[in-house]
Amino acid sequence: MHEAEKTKFIDVQLEKLVTHLESLRIADYMELLQRPGRLIFVNLVAGIARGLGIALGATLVFALVIEFLRRLILLNIPGIGAFIAEVIHIVETRNGSF
Repeated sequence: MHEAEKTKFIDVQLEKLVTHLESLRIADYMELLQRPGRLIFVNLVAGIARGLGIALGATLVFALVIEFLRRLILLNIPGIGAFIAEVIHIVETRNGSF
């Protein structure tokens, strides 16, 4: 009986291990590694998507910040408006486009 319990325990543990490995999709990963052309294509597409996402996200954030600063200047708040105008003047002077 003791040997039967050990066998049952090992079976349960192996079943858990198999379920866990299947959830990790290791077989799909190994298949991908065996086809280098597909691996290169998948990584290329992923890199392009990441780069495009970063570029679009940064553009959107900077556009919103610039619009916010523009509206802040239009409010003509004494301390903030003058400070932002000075920053813009410094940036334009350094870029050579007074």
